[in-house]
Amino acid sequence: MTASQIAVTLTGIAVSGFIAWFFWFAPKGQTRATAGAGGAQEVAVTVKGGYTPDVIVVKAGRPVRLRFTRQESSSCSETVLFPDFSRSARLPEGEEVSIEFTPDKPGEYGFQCQMGMLRGKLIVES
Repeated sequence: MTASQIAVTLTGIAVSGFIAWFFWFAPKGQTRATAGAGGAQEVAVTVKGGYTPDVIVVKAGRPVRLRFTRQESSSCSETVLFPDFSRSARLPEGEEVSIEFTPDKPGEYGFQCQMGMLRGKLIVES
């Protein structure tokens, strides 16, 4: 191999490593739900290339209201699923859609689009 081929190969490996870190391993911030109308814990979630925020912290035993607004036309983001709570919702583009449930047990619960490409985590604390 020539020096330029080695440089191109090493650059490709470095860029691939950065992409993997950025999409799967980079630390993500958490958002704590705040008390809203009726005492429910509320968080507004934007859907655009992913969920923002994608890590939500709530208290167990109190109602949760997650307000999703989809700002893209990708078919992958049309539905959000909360399999551990038997909840799902269709997300029309540009409209706010609320999902409400009461988590009883502390733990970490995933949510995702119907294809599993967009993912988030609900952390339930006692």
